[in-house]
Amino acid sequence: MQLIRVENIDDERIAAYTNLTELQLRNRLEPEKGLFIAESPKVIDRALAAGREPISLLVEEPWIVGMSEEFAFIDQHWGTGIPVYVASPEQLKQLTGYRLHRGALAAMKRWPLPSVEEVCCNARRVAVMENIVDHTNVGALMRSAAALDVDAVLVTPSCGDPLYRRAARVSMGTVFQVPWTRIGGDDTHFWPIQGLAQLHDLGFTTAAMALVDDSISLDELVRRLDNSPASADHIDKLALIFGTEGDGLSHRTISHADLTVKIPMSHGVDSLNVAASSAVAFYATRVKD
Repeated sequence: MQLIRVENIDDERIAAYTNLTELQLRNRLEPEKGLFIAESPKVIDRALAAGREPISLLVEEPWIVGMSEEFAFIDQHWGTGIPVYVASPEQLKQLTGYRLHRGALAAMKRWPLPSVEEVCCNARRVAVMENIVDHTNVGALMRSAAALDVDAVLVTPSCGDPLYRRAARVSMGTVFQVPWTRIGGDDTHFWPIQGLAQLHDLGFTTAAMALVDDSISLDELVRRLDNSPASADHIDKLALIFGTEGDGLSHRTISHADLTVKIPMSHGVDSLNVAASSAVAFYATRVKD
């Protein structure tokens, strides 16, 4: 590794950490040149283990010794020329606006996302995030998907980026472990009609998580998953669809999905946060060996 001390946060060499917006980092038109920022050693570790290529690191000086294993791994797999910019805790607080809990950031190369068919190959249970824009919720859903053995996650064109720094941090790096892609790419007209048709063609029963009059209960959905494959209402492959904060799923998604499913509420509570509702649904519908 090349350790390079940073004198101030306006140094052009660390522009990826300071001056570029998330959209510029993502670089929709040229994803092979796009970047994302991984924050904290745990997230960086999981990105490296998944084969994500580092471009540079920005590390608080007190964390240099503690990251020796990461540096050795990078040297072994990508050579010794990767720069590690070293800053004080105060400088990184200036840069991020808050004190980093684990003082390390890494700029890493994005990769071409796989097709929906590739991501869903051999999958029995997938999650779809429709237009979820809060990056904390995106990351929390990814973390629950990993913890509760969801086979893949699909994000709609208008959904927040799972590689956004906060989303990846909240996911604890599981965004690099759970297969995911954008259904329809960046074509905002693809979802929901064409996207739902694509999932249907791949053999999935689409279940919109929504509190509408004709929703079945989550318990009823589980019954259909667990009953005999010979049963008329048996569900083999399931796509659970979760909507954006506040408005929930679009009317078109609800009307074109195979089922609408609700988690029964008590004490006048009208709904759960999408991060909580997805965890409940993932646990209830887990594949039982």
